[in-house]
Order: sequence, then C-alpha cells, then structure tokens
Amino acid sequence: MIKNVKTVIAAGLLSIMMFTGCSSTNSTQAQGSGQNKVIKIGMSGGYYPYTFKNKDNKIDGFEVDVWNEIGKRTGYKPEFVTASFSGLFGMLDAGKVDTIANEITITDKRKDKYLFTDAYVYSGAQIMVKKGNNSITKLDDLKGKKIGVSLGSNYEQIVKDNDKSNSIKVVTYDNDGGMRQDVALGRIDAMMDDKVSALAVVQENKLPLQLAGKDVQPLENAFPFVKNDENKKIVEKVNKALVDMRSDGTLTKISKKWVNIDITKK
Repeated sequence: MIKNVKTVIAAGLLSIMMFTGCSSTNSTQAQGSGQNKVIKIGMSGGYYPYTFKNKDNKIDGFEVDVWNEIGKRTGYKPEFVTASFSGLFGMLDAGKVDTIANEITITDKRKDKYLFTDAYVYSGAQIMVKKGNNSITKLDDLKGKKIGVSLGSNYEQIVKDNDKSNSIKVVTYDNDGGMRQDVALGRIDAMMDDKVSALAVVQENKLPLQLAGKDVQPLENAFPFVKNDENKKIVEKVNKALVDMRSDGTLTKISKKWVNIDITKK
C-alpha cells in the first residue's frame, strides 16, 4: 500500500516537472518573438503639433498618434520619454531611448551614424519673421542680422551651408517658445523652423509672426536608431507598418487631424 502511494506521488511529481518544463519553454519563445517589446521613444514634448503636453498634461500630437498606430501593427509597446531636444541624441547614443520622434530630418551626417526608417513626413526648412517685416524673404537678406535655431537641430547647419561669407549670426535656443518670443520682440531678426510646425504654432497661438518667403530647402523626416542587428529587425517591422499605414490612408488621416494637410507624401 505504502509502495503504491510512493509510486503515485513520484508519478505526480514527474508530471508536474514535465508541465513546468513545457510552460517555461513557451514563455521563452513568447519573449523572443518580439511581441510586447517596449520601444522607448524620445521626444521634446514641446514641439506643437508634433509632440506636446495637452490640457490634461499628457503627451500628445502627430508623433504620438503615429507611434501608437505602429505599435498596434507591430506588437511593440511605445513608451514616450520627454527631454530637452538638445539632449535627445545623447540619450539615443547612451541607450536611454530606442529612437527619437521629433521631426528628425535625415541628413548625410546622421545617416553615417544612425539607422533610419523610411521617411514618413515631408516638409521644409522655413524662415519666420516678425509680422509686418517684409524685408526678409530669403537667407541672403539676413546678412549682418541674427537668426534663431533650436539647439541640436539641423537648421544651424542649413544656415551655414547657405551662408558662405559667414555673415549671419546664428543664435541657438533650448526652448522654441523663447525663440519665437525673441523674434516677436525684435531681439533677433528671424528664426528657422519646420514649415508645417511654424504654420501650426502661429495659427494656434495667434503669434505676431509670419513666414518669410518660400522654404529654404525640402526636408525628409524619419526615426533614427543606433546601428545594430536587433534594430535592423525593428526598422524592418516599422517600415512595413509605415507602408501599410500609407497604403490604407492612416498616415493621411493622422496628418490631416493635426495640420489639415497631408505631409506624409512627397
């Protein structure tokens, strides 16, 4: 009788061990599938309408909607991390975020260092001046004058590339609001920004600013990742999601929600 009981207990323990082993294997496979992987996305949270804090103090905007949709289609879980724009690339390099969603322009210098997704926004580098100032319509008109740019942005380089005589004074700002205020108050003569953002901010906040001439050069924006094998796979999945979102009209819908036009097509 005792012998039979021991036999039953031993069989039961063996069954439990086998069941536990199977569960462990399935769990490992699920973790390795890439589903529910958290993607930390750096953004300034102060760049309307792309990324900003809404009236409930929650992160909102075009970039947030795009990444939430990418998450639905890839199984990734987007986690938004806000920081000063000038520090975002440092956070990317240090592994504190996986990518940046802040209208990041693709440049040759950045392509040498980072792995970019396909472009998802097409815009332009735009000069903005105080309302009523019609004397400035192009960069040549700013010789001997001051232009503001966001610290860490590609706009400073655009100014330098077009200012061969080095006669334009570039003033960098860590806060776009302060830069716009300085233009409105006449502390600087102009600023350079993304054309779509410039239009949206002026209209939303009724600022005494205006666009100066045509955009200086076209811009293509995408999500940068540190170059490694794992991120290559992530970029492939994100690209597939972007292709599908463009094909089924989702990107257009998100764009028109925030800026009334479609900036997702070249």
